[in-house]
Amino acid sequence: MADKSQICSVWVGSETGILKGVSLAKKQAFNFCEMSSLSRDQEVCALCWGDAQESEVLVGCANGTVKTFSTEKGIFTESRQCGDGWQGKFTGLAVTDSALVTCVESGLVNVWKEGSTDTVEINAGSSVCRMRQNPSQRHRVATGGKENGLKVWDLERPDSPIFTAKNVRNDWLDLRVPEWVRDMAFIPDSEKIVTCTGHHQVRVYDPASPQRRPVLEAEFGEYPFTALSLPCSPGSVVVGNTQGQVAMLDLRKGLVRGCLKGLAGAVRGLQCHPSLPLVASCGLDRFLRIHSLEDRSLQHKVYLKSRLNCVLLSSRDLEAGPPAADTDVEVKEKDEVEDEISEVGITLL
Repeated sequence: MADKSQICSVWVGSETGILKGVSLAKKQAFNFCEMSSLSRDQEVCALCWGDAQESEVLVGCANGTVKTFSTEKGIFTESRQCGDGWQGKFTGLAVTDSALVTCVESGLVNVWKEGSTDTVEINAGSSVCRMRQNPSQRHRVATGGKENGLKVWDLERPDSPIFTAKNVRNDWLDLRVPEWVRDMAFIPDSEKIVTCTGHHQVRVYDPASPQRRPVLEAEFGEYPFTALSLPCSPGSVVVGNTQGQVAMLDLRKGLVRGCLKGLAGAVRGLQCHPSLPLVASCGLDRFLRIHSLEDRSLQHKVYLKSRLNCVLLSSRDLEAGPPAADTDVEVKEKDEVEDEISEVGITLL
């Protein structure tokens, strides 16, 4: 198992279909793509690890293909068609013991078994914004979207969800409150699930309790949330919204613990480090940033030239860069961070 004690590199997926690898140890950034076939329909929509050793990155593209990238060889080794463009973009990727799990915007969750043409198909409802896997129970996933409330599925018993959240009560005018789940995460060492919504709410659900409505609700700002992640310290969640605001909220009292500054566009990807108080973020302003959650300072800032969709932290350093490509020093350290984009570059293939 890879050592999770530090971040050595970060993988980022872009709108232009390029997988970008950033080595924080070497202060270099690389682009990995097949330039001969690069097009807009290869936009990277989802990333996940293909194995526990972090030797493979699975890349979900807008055209329905899932590509396997070898972090050791620095090349794409496999491509698999797991959907059609008309079904929508990937909203989640996951790996179980012997299968690949995909979810698209139309609500189709497919379990692609290794070495078999048979697939398990689940209809999670329309307009799914996100699917997330339970890290401790990998056969369970959660889905949710616009007018499509939180559901938890057992992939071994896919006929019906094992938990379906109930919408909150009507507002003070007795009007129905619209549902819009944008992201979710399973809280470790419990049955609880935290979600963020397109109506700037954070909600906690407890499937172990008889109550199907949220057991806690908090709000931050006035703009739709786009992503969330759970930090290593329990009892809090980090959320980002469409205005580039990132905040850490207390899940016990529903209060804002602090905000991270420096972002200038909608946040599309967030991931907290599993053992360090660090969070990586990326989005429409084309920057990858790594903040400390202790003093909320900016540790690293990388300009990557493309609008960014998703981020994946790795404890392994990049084994190899693109063939026959030069690289520039591009990672800005905490005391070197500058606002001038023109002074930061990345070498293209």
